[in-house]
Amino acid sequence: MSEFSDRQNIPYHLLSDLDSAVIRQYGILNDSIEPGDVFLYGIPYPGVYMCDEEGVVISKSFHDTYKKRDSADLLLDAALGRVVVNENSPQAKGGDDEVAIHVAVHGGDGSIRQGIVRQLVIRFEPGDGLHLYGEPVPEGMRALTVNASGPPGLVFQEPRFPETESLYLAAMDLTLQVWKGAFEITVPFYPVGELASETRPLDQGSVDISVDIQYQACDDETCRLPKSESFQFELPLDVIDVPNIDVHTGHGQREGAYDGTPHLRRLFLRKLKEHPLGFIRYLFKHVRLMRASKRRAKESNRQMNVHDD
Repeated sequence: MSEFSDRQNIPYHLLSDLDSAVIRQYGILNDSIEPGDVFLYGIPYPGVYMCDEEGVVISKSFHDTYKKRDSADLLLDAALGRVVVNENSPQAKGGDDEVAIHVAVHGGDGSIRQGIVRQLVIRFEPGDGLHLYGEPVPEGMRALTVNASGPPGLVFQEPRFPETESLYLAAMDLTLQVWKGAFEITVPFYPVGELASETRPLDQGSVDISVDIQYQACDDETCRLPKSESFQFELPLDVIDVPNIDVHTGHGQREGAYDGTPHLRRLFLRKLKEHPLGFIRYLFKHVRLMRASKRRAKESNRQMNVHDD
């Protein structure tokens, strides 16, 4: 670890956690990896602790797998309690004089990397006295909806809406949920291996995504006509950082400067000596998972071909 720290110019101390004692103490032991998986057992869930200038932990974020994780931008947002969109992020404006709309791709200056969660941030600014409706609404009125789409392998999660407030319409004797003043909706998204993978070079340099919005602006007496807006973005695909060991090199990713192969070899021999049967179980499980992955990919391609026909 000392050698690695020196080569990578890490300015802080690294902790050698024998028998995962600290990992267990912090309650972040990855219990999805069983003791039989001796080559991986004892590692923590992937995550991040946020500290203030005094080194006091103020927030933390952990995930079940490193295949999907928050970007640094989203972690900073969580610590600050608000979304801060970088001026270099891809952005577009829409709407009109009554309702201004601003759409931005938040995180990584809009680049897409395997497993890294980015966000669409859609900001609405209704004019004075105007509001937009949330679900549910009576027939003939339109609630605000946001739908994002992209190529296969780009996963969009459900939009995250802020809280509404109740508005009573005396003429209809009806209470509806509305947004007044400026507010933001976020849509998290991330790529899976079908689009960007650590095990192969990028298939393309960029992808196109669409953001479709429907809404209706009203005041306390009358409603404007429903409106629809569509925004398109071309986002660059980027490789990820991988350790410089044989299993990760040669796939077109951004390889680290430190060669960890000798250390991995020593770990392998030590684990094999301590748990010879564990290595056999590990190989069996790895082969089984690889076969299952190939079957799923084959079935997915078959279904796509059926749809194309």
